[in-house]
Parts: sequence; structure tokens; C-alpha cells
Amino acid sequence: MNLLECVSVALISVRSNKMRSGLTMLGVIIGVAAVVIMVAIGEGANVQVSSQIQRLGSNLLVVTPGRMREPGVRTMGAFGSMDVLTLDDVEAIRDECPSVLAVAPEISSRVQVKYGTGSMQTQLVATTPEYLSVRAFNVGTGAFFTNEDVRSAGKVAVVGQGIADELSPYQNLMGKEIKIGETRLSVVGVMETKGQSGMMNIDDTVYVPITTAQKRILGTKYVRTIYAQARNAKSMSSANDEIVSVLTTRLGKAEAFSVSNQADVLEAAQDVTRVFTVLLAGIAGVSLLVGGIGVMNIMLVSVTERTREIGLRKSVGARIIDILLQFLIESIVLSVVGGAIGIIVGIVGSKIAARVAGWPSAISPVSVLIPFAFAVAVGLFFGIYPASRAARLNPVEALRYE
Repeated sequence: MNLLECVSVALISVRSNKMRSGLTMLGVIIGVAAVVIMVAIGEGANVQVSSQIQRLGSNLLVVTPGRMREPGVRTMGAFGSMDVLTLDDVEAIRDECPSVLAVAPEISSRVQVKYGTGSMQTQLVATTPEYLSVRAFNVGTGAFFTNEDVRSAGKVAVVGQGIADELSPYQNLMGKEIKIGETRLSVVGVMETKGQSGMMNIDDTVYVPITTAQKRILGTKYVRTIYAQARNAKSMSSANDEIVSVLTTRLGKAEAFSVSNQADVLEAAQDVTRVFTVLLAGIAGVSLLVGGIGVMNIMLVSVTERTREIGLRKSVGARIIDILLQFLIESIVLSVVGGAIGIIVGIVGSKIAARVAGWPSAISPVSVLIPFAFAVAVGLFFGIYPASRAARLNPVEALRYE
């Protein structure tokens, strides 16, 4: 028999047992679909994170406490504490770094915001007016707080559109008082809609003067992040060096802080999402292996049921390679068809998961081809033993099998 005849015989055998073939393929379908969905979610997270990091702002440098040994791995700051950077350091960068165009400190924390009888958990960002230009944000209604508000620790706030819609859906929140902890703040502005950033909705953020947060809400004198905007792309390197020099002089050791640019942050984020994707795909891949074991079990049952057929074919001249190819091709066909259906189910499933759970997903050729290739490999690997067992059957013993 040539290869085409072997394929034809294998397809006839698969079609003759539709129920068994369908149930056998089910394990492969579930396995491939699971891998496609998990990889799509991982790829989607990578695309989303990359997009949001690139939207942080142009020519941006980020100063944080602690030393980055490698992308994504941070040590503690000076004296074993993350409480290192202060507003004096921000002023030093502003005054002593000529390559820096603007600088804005940030403290962030989860807080409960109340208005009237309503309340919601949200993100507090304490900063200065330069934050708008550094982060490329805009106020939609009203105005941002001023430098005078920062100097006086003014009881003012600017809220995201999501907070305004949640706490005051039927009236304008401008000029109204909200409450964070025991501090009452007057709303002077509502931010322009920005939407989702990774797992956080930027529109669910309340902005206050950094001194207000330090003295009235959080009770700290330290800042957690300093955003510095270089004058242009060519100034990034010199701005980085100037910041390092100024802060090393002020803090006494370079290990007390880290300066990273968008490329560093992007690399760290992509490393995390890459590990996340591999982990998810590995977990889903286990179900594909289970599907492969199911294929092998059914093929072994098929060999036992067709023992007399194998003996008859051998007695009329079928070679060992003919029997081997027939059963091996049957196994591969089950895996290939199951893999193809699994890819379709996986693509549809990833879209549904993205819509229902709010997870980003992205289908790429890699997220489709790798699971399909793995399904074919599973069919080949788990089909070898049943096929070789069928090929080794003694024709005389096979014909006498009842």
C-alpha cells in the first residue's frame, strides 16, 4: 500500500466509528482550546501593558526607592526602608538637572471616597500640577489644583470621570465636597476620560495636592515615585545621569534609589507577562497531554477489536509498515481534526472571556500554530505504541483471535 491508500483506509476507519472518534477528539479539542485561550489572554495582557507603558508620557524617567538588580526585581531602599525620597529631592532635581523639563512626585494609595450617602474604593494619587504635562493627562471640566494649593496643603481634589459618574450620576460634582477619611475636599475639576490601564481604570482615580495627602490623609513625608520628563529624546541619557548624580549626593548611596526609563519598565513588564503566558499555557497543556493519553487508549482498544482484520490483511500481503502507517495515521487524524476544532473553539472562547471577564486577549499566529503543532505531535507520540503493537501481531494468532 502507498501512503495515499493508508490515509484513505485510516479515514474510513475514523468515519465508521463517529461517536468514538468524536469522544476521542474531545480531549484534544479541550486541550488545544485551553492553550489557545490562555496564550491569547497572556498575549493580550502583554499588548495592553506595553500600550499603557508607552502612554505614560514622552521622554519619561521614573525614580523609585530601592535598587533594581534586574528588570522587575527590586531591593529595599536605604536602611531597609522604601521611605527614602522626599519633596526636597524633587526640588533638587528641578533646580539642578538642566536636561529635565518637568518633574512631578507621586504618592498613591487605595482609599474610600464618600459623597453624600455614596462611597467607593478608589485610587488616590497625590502629586503636583506638573503631573498633567509629565503624564500627558488633561482636565475635562474645571481645573487642576495649583502650586498654591500644594504650598498650603489645600483641601481640594480633582476626580476621574468614573468617580463623578459613580458618586454623582445625576448632578455635576464640581464644587461639591467629597470625604477621604476624616478630610473634606472640594472638587475643583473632573479629569478627561482615559479608560483602562492594565487592571486599573484610570477614570476611577482621585487627585489631590501631595502636601494635602502627606499632612491630612496619609501622614507621611515621603514620596514613592518621581516622574521626570527630559527636554527631548536626545536628553534622556544626560537627564538620567544628572538625576543619578544629584540623588546620590543627597542620599549618600546609589543603592537607595533607581532611575528607569520607559524601555526598562516595558522590558520588566514584558518579562512578567511572558512568564505569566508560559505558566498559563503550561497548565492548559496538561489537559492536552491528557487528551493524548485518551487517543492512545482508544487506539489500543481499536487494535484489540480489529485483531482479526489485521491478521487477514497480513495474510493477503499487507506489510508491517502498512499496518503501522494505518494506525499511526488514524491517531494523527484524530489529533489534527481535534486540534483544528480546538483552535476555533479557543478563538471564540478567548473573545467571550475577554468580553465577559474584562480580560484583554490577542490572537497571534504563534498562539494558534503552537497548540496545533503540539496536538499533531501528541497524536504522533501517543499513536506510536498502538500502531507498533498492531504491526507486530502474528497473523496466524490474529486470525484465531475471538
